[in-house]
Amino acid sequence: MEEGTKSKKTVFVGGISDDTDETTLYENFSTFGDILEVQLPPPATQHYQNQSGTAPKHRGFAFVTFSSSADAQDAIDNMDMNELKGRVLKVNLARPMKAALNPQGNRAIWESEEWLQEHVKPLAQSGGVQGRHAKGTEPEDGEENKSDNENDAMEE
Repeated sequence: MEEGTKSKKTVFVGGISDDTDETTLYENFSTFGDILEVQLPPPATQHYQNQSGTAPKHRGFAFVTFSSSADAQDAIDNMDMNELKGRVLKVNLARPMKAALNPQGNRAIWESEEWLQEHVKPLAQSGGVQGRHAKGTEPEDGEENKSDNENDAMEE
């Protein structure tokens, strides 16, 4: 199944109560069509506790995937701004995560071989420490023998 097609069949259900589970969502949304999947994302961290002192079971939202986009639209039209277990639901089409657009994920740009080839020079060409001393550049005023003094201090 194509990712674009799946997103048009998946609805976001926001504002669900802590005691809402997959079964409750399935029972309430199955009247609009065949459901392929119900997802309740777990909380991001387990350190948070609600007023009763127990950790939440989910993050307060869910995703319901229908077998057809028409069924998903029916669920949106009928369940958006409706009440479920004392909470008003926000139901709309689910959007893909923005991070999914980046194929590398959260990797540093210099981990890419293409970026390295384009932006990084060998140390001898870049004017690194050895390159600077090899060229015999004169230190500027105030920097005279600064590196020599630092080396002497380390040797003592």
